[in-house]
Amino acid sequence: MSIQNSKNTINNYIKIVVLTILLIWSFMIIKTFVLLMIWSIIVAVALYPFYNKVIGLFKGKKKGLVTSLFIIALMALIIAPSFSVTGNIVDKSKDIFNNFESGTLEIPPPNASVKEWPLVGKKLYGTWSNASNDMESFIKNNPEEVKSSVGWFFDSFKGLMTSVLLSLIALILAGVFMSSADEGYQTGVKFMDKLMVGKGKDLMTMCTNTIRSVVKGILLVAVIQGVLAYFGFAMIGMSSMAGILAIVVIFAAIIQIPVSLVVIPVIIYVFSFAETTPAIIFAIYMMIVALLDNVLKPMLLAKGLQTPMIIILMGAIGGMIFQGILGLFIGPVVLAIMHNLYIAWVNDTEVDVN
Repeated sequence: MSIQNSKNTINNYIKIVVLTILLIWSFMIIKTFVLLMIWSIIVAVALYPFYNKVIGLFKGKKKGLVTSLFIIALMALIIAPSFSVTGNIVDKSKDIFNNFESGTLEIPPPNASVKEWPLVGKKLYGTWSNASNDMESFIKNNPEEVKSSVGWFFDSFKGLMTSVLLSLIALILAGVFMSSADEGYQTGVKFMDKLMVGKGKDLMTMCTNTIRSVVKGILLVAVIQGVLAYFGFAMIGMSSMAGILAIVVIFAAIIQIPVSLVVIPVIIYVFSFAETTPAIIFAIYMMIVALLDNVLKPMLLAKGLQTPMIIILMGAIGGMIFQGILGLFIGPVVLAIMHNLYIAWVNDTEVDVN
């Protein structure tokens, strides 16, 4: 090996070491914001077609003002129900605490039909009856269970509020990304070209289509079902639990579990305390909500979602375990993109952008 080749080899090693240090250092600095940036990009890609139409209505005039109003309107759609859910939970928590302090806290007794519920019916009926008969004794006899339940509730509430806050920030960043979408797209194409030479545009098209397919066909349908379910729970008199139950509906819809498995136990419970006519109306309404995905998915998925449902399932569950409620939405999108990139790389053919 010549002296010149030796110098080149040393220089290359030094460059690799320096670049590696810079990459690791940069990641350590921005790792707190990685999740937020990914969520912002997903939101921007999903909303861009709608945003582009809004901008088109104003023929590109006052783009900054229109973008700001567009983002503010979307933020209002998140803030309004969040305030409602938070207010209901806080008010109900105060009532429970005050009633407990005054010794007037009561839990309505369970209906006899609860015993017939599969697997958990008898145990649930017994526990519920004990709590209904003497709440103070029930708490004294089951301190750990009560403590863990209260802790789980407040941890879930904190996680929900954190996700709402991150979503609001992500919307603001998404507005910035959408206002400079052309530059961002070209940069993305160049980056993808580095991964697979000559296929940057195809890969970018595949990624954007994957994001929009997952968002429209999975996430949007789940959110619609969750919002409609929330109104149903609130109107029947379950306002204090409506937010939590709506989140359970969204989770079930995302991981492709029939929403009817969530709402049927609630319907049975409603029949234990509500009048027959309102309970029947509630049951019909909730079953319509549970089956709504059969109508919405064909409408919103024009070309169909190409990602296997097992990928969506793992993304939703793994994302929620790793990143909380926000991960429930981000996980399926990230895994769907990685799955399609993997398939394109293994096949090493023209990328299917449908």
